[in-house]
Amino acid sequence: MLRQVLHEGLRTSFYKIGHFIANHPVFFFSVPVLISILLGASFSRYRVEENVEYLLAPKHSLAKIEGNLVDSLFPVNRSKHTLYSDLQTPGRYGRVIVTTGRGNVLDQQHVDLILELHSAVTQIQVNMLGFNYTFAHLCLLDDNSSCIVDDILHVLEELRTARTYNRSATPLQYPITRLQDGREAYIGHQLGGVQPAGRRSVRSARALQLTYHLQAVSPLNDMVATHWEARFCQVLEHYQEVHPEVTLYPFTSSTPQRDFQRTSKVSQRPLLVSLSLCLSIAVLCCSMRDCVRTKPWLGLLALASVGLASLTSAGIINLTGGKYNSTFLGIPFVMLGHGLFGTFEMLSSWRRTREDQHVKERVAAVFSDCMLPFTASTALYLVTFGIGASPFTNIEAVRLFCRNICISVLFNYLYVLTFYGSSLVFSGYLENNYQHSLFCKKVPKPEVMQQKPAWYRFLMHTQFNEEASELGDLRAYESHLLVVFMKRHYCDWITNTYVKPFVVLFYLVYVSFALMGYLQVSEGSDLSNVVATETSTIAYTRAQQKYFSSYSPVIGFYIYESIEYWNASVQEDVLEYTKGFERISWFESYLNYLRSLNMSTSLPRRNFTEHLRSGFLKQPQFLHFSDDIIFGRLVDGEVDVVASRMFLVAKTTENKREEMYILLDTLRKLSLTSRIKFIIFNPSFVYMDRYASSVGAPLKNSCIAALFLLFFSAFLVADSLVNVWLTVTAASVEFGVIGFMTLWRVELDCVSVLCLIYGVNHAIDSCAPLVSTFALGRDSTRTRWVKLALERHGVPVLQSFLCYGAALLPLAAVPSNLTATLFRCLFLTALITLFHCLAILPILLTFLPPSKKKRKEKKAAETREEIECVEMADSTRVVDQITTV
Repeated sequence: MLRQVLHEGLRTSFYKIGHFIANHPVFFFSVPVLISILLGASFSRYRVEENVEYLLAPKHSLAKIEGNLVDSLFPVNRSKHTLYSDLQTPGRYGRVIVTTGRGNVLDQQHVDLILELHSAVTQIQVNMLGFNYTFAHLCLLDDNSSCIVDDILHVLEELRTARTYNRSATPLQYPITRLQDGREAYIGHQLGGVQPAGRRSVRSARALQLTYHLQAVSPLNDMVATHWEARFCQVLEHYQEVHPEVTLYPFTSSTPQRDFQRTSKVSQRPLLVSLSLCLSIAVLCCSMRDCVRTKPWLGLLALASVGLASLTSAGIINLTGGKYNSTFLGIPFVMLGHGLFGTFEMLSSWRRTREDQHVKERVAAVFSDCMLPFTASTALYLVTFGIGASPFTNIEAVRLFCRNICISVLFNYLYVLTFYGSSLVFSGYLENNYQHSLFCKKVPKPEVMQQKPAWYRFLMHTQFNEEASELGDLRAYESHLLVVFMKRHYCDWITNTYVKPFVVLFYLVYVSFALMGYLQVSEGSDLSNVVATETSTIAYTRAQQKYFSSYSPVIGFYIYESIEYWNASVQEDVLEYTKGFERISWFESYLNYLRSLNMSTSLPRRNFTEHLRSGFLKQPQFLHFSDDIIFGRLVDGEVDVVASRMFLVAKTTENKREEMYILLDTLRKLSLTSRIKFIIFNPSFVYMDRYASSVGAPLKNSCIAALFLLFFSAFLVADSLVNVWLTVTAASVEFGVIGFMTLWRVELDCVSVLCLIYGVNHAIDSCAPLVSTFALGRDSTRTRWVKLALERHGVPVLQSFLCYGAALLPLAAVPSNLTATLFRCLFLTALITLFHCLAILPILLTFLPPSKKKRKEKKAAETREEIECVEMADSTRVVDQITTV
């Protein structure tokens, strides 16, 4: 009883609101337009977020803490040439992959071409403030104040020198080779597509990678480096034209952010096509043969209300200092899904009102019927996306998207309530006065119409019903194509006894395929998942995957506390931890150095340190290890190693990223249990660390929030089983979307997670009116109430799907991975929700709770009276029923 009182009280409140809006339609129509125009003028403050790491990397992660510790010991800016990573290298740099097709980059011709290319790059000049900056002015410097370049260039120069003087070069090994000066260098990320000749020797290589690291220690320096990167790409493009025998894949630190924002540019035309298609379908869905009762303007104004809400929310974002990024492309589609269904529900409710009522009463009845579920669904949007907008969300792109969605959905709700509600009032007055819905011209009476030409009668066709009854109203609107299809054909077909088993079987097939995809879900932390396709990032990433996937990024192994390096057991532990990796290790080289001198590796601390400082690090081939060791003076005055680092590289396969997740997790766990205090770090760990939990957390929190909201709102609805069905339906839809998007090669990244959060809302939004109508029905059979629920709410579901699907289709043509993810996830969400609303729920509700109370017979079976309803119609209207007993 309390539920019913609350339910009726809320319906009465919305009835009064609708009546108030109908009394002041001009005000409620014009105010949203004026607000949107005023706030839309703030686009002069439009700004774009260019920091991709800020948007896509987890804000709070152990990798960032480790990176700060590493930077305090061994500055990352100086050692970034050693800490190689694919797309997440810090600072400014230029990088190029050189491939030869089926040739060998180590033969004479290609060596000369690559060295020529290197010379051209080092001679790039950038004019800034009257001074020409070259690579020599911007490069990282070693201890001898020389530019740091890749070791593979030293190898190529040795090969050319040996060929010039007709002598044999130092044998090239892979992935660690020994240079002419005696030091060992890791070239696994510089030489790719290697064909081995023996255990470590190189027969040929198909690709070579060069990296040019730049300094960015001041704003001026950073500006110069930015211009140098642009010139770097231009030089490589020109070199590619002159030398077609090699293929170049350039990449710079600015490339990811440029390609990330390029999605917004390449999406402009498809978005215009999307708007046009959605507008056309919306107008068609609201149109019918009757020129008075057709509502094409309401289809147009439904999109206008969504557009005004988008403009208002964008203005607020601009005024509050917000910055745009390409993930915001999904916001208009979320608003379409929210707004279109609400407006089509209002239009469907309008068709069920009596024509003999005043327009104000009809609008109030529409608000009473539709605004309660629409308000509940809006509250669900605000709660689920509000959780995602909270500080608990660890990925900034997700948090910003959710925050802006909350603003947009709120104004979308207000504008549907006011702008579209007042539009319904104006349309109602046109209908009440029998004026043409498009031209606003008064439609002549039938006797006058007969004297008009055929084309005039065709344009002005309508059914007069001045003494309207409820039955007459319904029949007048039955000329709508979708209403005819749903009421006369689909409802009877879907509830047919012979159709039900096939629908259930089809649902089991759906669950099976969804489960198959669900078990294969993978995480997508790669930057290439959110950039445009025909870009340098994608080309470079493919070349990386093809030629340089044999080894992981270089992992720094940092021992940040003083340990007993001279102790034999500690030495065994360190060697055991680094076992199985390709290693560039001062510690292992030092132990081998001691053994080469026939000395024990278990020397006393003083002797161990003295030989390290005075002997080992003075050798030319080991001099570069000085950057890997930090000496400190102890309390007793002796010098000891207080921190050191080594570099490890793991052998990988095609599943390089998944293997890196496992490796990172394994080494982290080992660092917690080991007596040696160490950390591991690579710049790419900032993106990988806690990515799964950071991406999944907003979805999990939003689902929990939706569950709690449905639980507590069960006390406000007339039947608590409504919320049970909505929960089960949303879970089924989400399960299917996750499974099928995985089968469609969509990974779980920040964009797909945002779509999944929207999927929860869309499923509940679409199914709630249908389930509520069925649950509240009494005194009839299940099948009858299923048909009635489909007649009332099936058409809005179908209309919103047609418009939404038409709006999504142009996204499939956008050459961008981000929009491809948006299209696939949102289209699956809409399609699976439609399948549940029009097929699964109608079937399940015919034999599952809530039950229907059978009407009690007032008389005995033998005295039962048969009632026959006969309809009689004249030329102008359907008259009342004549009942015969």
